[in-house]
Amino acid sequence: MKKLLVLVLLVQFGFGYAQEQFSLAAVEKFQTELNAEYADAKTSPLLPEDFKKFHTLEYYPANEKFFVVAKFIRTENEQPFEMKTSTDRRPVYVKYGEAHFNIDGQDFQLNLYKNIELSKKEQYKDYLFLPFSDLTCGNESYIGGRYIDMKIPKGDTIVIDFNTAYNPYCAYSYKYSCPKVPLENDLKIAIRAGVKKFHD
Repeated sequence: MKKLLVLVLLVQFGFGYAQEQFSLAAVEKFQTELNAEYADAKTSPLLPEDFKKFHTLEYYPANEKFFVVAKFIRTENEQPFEMKTSTDRRPVYVKYGEAHFNIDGQDFQLNLYKNIELSKKEQYKDYLFLPFSDLTCGNESYIGGRYIDMKIPKGDTIVIDFNTAYNPYCAYSYKYSCPKVPLENDLKIAIRAGVKKFHD
């Protein structure tokens, strides 16, 4: 039950924020709701000493450049695998598809994953998990990378709004078990969008 709770907590942020076009209002809504979750003792992952002085997470300014419409390629017949985490927990995921996109004239690819157990729940049946790291990790953003919550697209394109990228709970407390970003999802570009690192 505890493991399931951690999974649910890890996916509750950012879900459903993707828009067909860049929306500053959608980014502000994401930030407001994420701040509210962290400010609530019942839902906050913050340590007691951090929670007492918490006012807001730090975000990069919303940037339309990091709102991309990617080509979506569904990858069939992938084998489920145990994804490494920050603990000995090994949740089972399967690679669901690939997102191909361009930023500043550079071509990139990210893999999207589906959590096998979580997808059995009605509210998460269309959920896709997008973990990534980039050149800001360990400096401006969390060293372990960040997550974006996605939904299975209906066509051959998928929107990735890096402005809704958030930190794993492990960025705030070691008591959580968080999936590690697969090496193939390490981007050789600085994604200055979304949530910044919490501790200096």
